[in-house]
Amino acid sequence: MARFFIEADLALNAQLELTDQVFHHWVKVLRAQVGDIATLFNGQGGEYQARLIEVNKKTARIAIDAHHPDNRTPSFQCLLGQVMSKGDRMDYAIQKATELGVSKIQLLTSERCEMRLKYDRDQKKIDHWQAIAVAACEQCGMNIVPVVLPPLSLNEWFLSKLPANKLVLAPNVEQNNVLENIGDDIAILVGPEGGLSDIEIQAANASGFKNWCIGERVLRTETAPVVALSIIMYNSSI
Repeated sequence: MARFFIEADLALNAQLELTDQVFHHWVKVLRAQVGDIATLFNGQGGEYQARLIEVNKKTARIAIDAHHPDNRTPSFQCLLGQVMSKGDRMDYAIQKATELGVSKIQLLTSERCEMRLKYDRDQKKIDHWQAIAVAACEQCGMNIVPVVLPPLSLNEWFLSKLPANKLVLAPNVEQNNVLENIGDDIAILVGPEGGLSDIEIQAANASGFKNWCIGERVLRTETAPVVALSIIMYNSSI
């Protein structure tokens, strides 16, 4: 069954017009016809079974026939602080972090950050990454879309309100049981391709972040959040 995120209020037994984006994808691209059924979600909880009841040249109407409350979210809340990288690497990190149930993604800059957004393209790029998170939710079955937050410097982020449980991925540190009694509200800091500097790791430690080495190999910046979130998800299930 086709599955779409829609920016609209949804309610059981209601009828409404499709947004332009969903109309284009479902009706124009997938050639849906009257009577076809799709799953819609709006990020406010649960998902809805929608039936196409009217199709016009530029618009279409649906009827909401059922509501299913399942959100398929993990048992933990995770804020991912991801230092930005160029090209497909950042797209991949956001897509996979979303599939693994991250709650929020905070874009960050650091000393070795490859990417510096300019004011005239900030929102366009943020919208692009938010759309990747939406598409990942459509594909994986998540009904709560993680918010992609505008860039902050590391120091600005350290001064903001963060979860009590904070981890920074740092290589070449002594292995320890940082996930023991970690709780269900976590922040993870992932550095850029060149890694966080020693001074930045020290600043993170001073802000309450615990160093976490998740293996002997050095992971790429887009791989690290995938591995970290997978470990936390497994840890929370045992």
